[in-house]
Amino acid sequence: MRDAARCRQCGAEVAAGLLACPACGALTHADELNRLAATAAAAPTPSEALASWRDALALLPPESRQHRLIVGKIDELRREVDGERAPVKAAPSQTGRRTGLAGAAVAVLALLAKFKFAIFFLLTKVKFLLLGLSKGGTVLTMLASFGVYWALWGWKFAAGLVGSIYVHEMGHVERLRRYGIPATAPMFIPGFGALIRLRANPQSSIEDARVGLAGPLWGLGAALVCWIAGVATGSAMWLAIAGVGAWINLFNLMPVWQLDGSRAFRALSRLQRWMACASLVVAFLVTHEGLLILLAIVAAVRAIGRDAPAQGDQRTLVDYIFLVATLSALALAQPASQPQ
Repeated sequence: MRDAARCRQCGAEVAAGLLACPACGALTHADELNRLAATAAAAPTPSEALASWRDALALLPPESRQHRLIVGKIDELRREVDGERAPVKAAPSQTGRRTGLAGAAVAVLALLAKFKFAIFFLLTKVKFLLLGLSKGGTVLTMLASFGVYWALWGWKFAAGLVGSIYVHEMGHVERLRRYGIPATAPMFIPGFGALIRLRANPQSSIEDARVGLAGPLWGLGAALVCWIAGVATGSAMWLAIAGVGAWINLFNLMPVWQLDGSRAFRALSRLQRWMACASLVVAFLVTHEGLLILLAIVAAVRAIGRDAPAQGDQRTLVDYIFLVATLSALALAQPASQPQ
C-alpha cells in the first residue's frame, strides 16, 4: 500500500489520492498545476490552452477557489472557440418585448447562415476527415460494417452509408478537439452505427450540447452533398444515400438516453424545449415523416420534466430547429424504389 506523503507547507500527512492537504488546504499538485498554467498561457491556439486547463481541472478539489476560476477560464475560451461574445446583462429598461423580438431576429439570421455552413463545410474539412482514416481500428471496423451493409443492399449503397456515419462521428471528434477534449477516432459496430470514446468529459451542459449536435450538423453536410450529386446526375443511389443519412441523423435528435438530441435538451430551458417540440410538430405537418411524431412525444415529455436549466442556450435551440427542418426535408429524398 502506498505510504501517505507529507505536505510541503505544514508537514501534515496527505493520503494518496487527495488533491489538497487536509490540514492547511495546500494543493497536492501545485508544481504540476503551475506547469499546466504556463503551458496554457503559452499555447498558440485556444483549443490547446483548453486542453491544458482541463488537465489542471482534474488536479483541483471541486470546491476550491482555483477550480471555480479555471471553470470560468474554460468557459471563456470555449466562447472564443465558438466565436461568441461574453454574455452582457441588459439594463431593466432594455428587457421585455423589444429584447425578445431582437433575440428572435438573431435566431432567424443564425438559421439562414447555417445553410452556408452545411453546404460548404466538407470543402474545408477534407484533411481532417482523412486523418480519422489513418487509424487502424477505425478502418478495420469500418470494413466490417461495410461488409454487412454490402450483403444487405449492395456495395455502392453500403459505401455511401458507412461514409455518412463516419462523417457524423468525425463531427463529434472535431468539436471535442476544438474544446481541448481528447477523443478516439470512430469505431464502427456493424448494424448499430459507430461510436467514439472520450478521455475527458465536457465541463458544462452547453459544451455537451454543442458536441452532441456537431454530429448531426456534419451528417447534414454529408447528406446535402449526396443529394446534390443525386440531383446533378439523376442517380437514385445518391438520393437514397442522402435520404437514409438524413433519417439516421434525424433519429439522433430524439431527446432520450445518450442520443445527440438528449445532450442538446440538457442545455435548453423549459420554454426552449417546448419551442423545439413545436418545430418537430410543424416539420411533421409539412413532411408527414412519421419519425417526427415519436420525436415530438419524447420532446414533450422532456419539456414537462424538471431538469431544465433556468437559462437556456439560444445557439443550441437554433441548431436543433435548423437540423429538424433540413433533415426532415432531406429524409424525403429517398426514391420510391430501392436503388440497384
